[in-house]
Amino acid sequence: MDFGYADPQAEKVLRTFIRNGHLIRFPAKRGRRRILLEHIAASFEPGRRIPEKEIDIVLRAWCDGGETDYVTLRRYLIDEDLLTRENGHYWRTGGWVT
Repeated sequence: MDFGYADPQAEKVLRTFIRNGHLIRFPAKRGRRRILLEHIAASFEPGRRIPEKEIDIVLRAWCDGGETDYVTLRRYLIDEDLLTRENGHYWRTGGWVT
């Protein structure tokens, strides 16, 4: 599967950790995990405030059938400054923008 990135390393990471549109597991190495998280962060429109329930629906879909859980995924996105949280709302604050 081709994810449309010019960077062959990003393509390799995404092919390894995403199957049929689902995250199968997290990479152990932070650099690889960052590539993966930036790809997932692109699921959200930059700057749009989103209620936690809506964020969880999207992240649950990413984790469906894999070894990961959406709460851990959400925490990684926040820790990597790809999502920001305030008063039960989230918004995308980092990652690639096309």
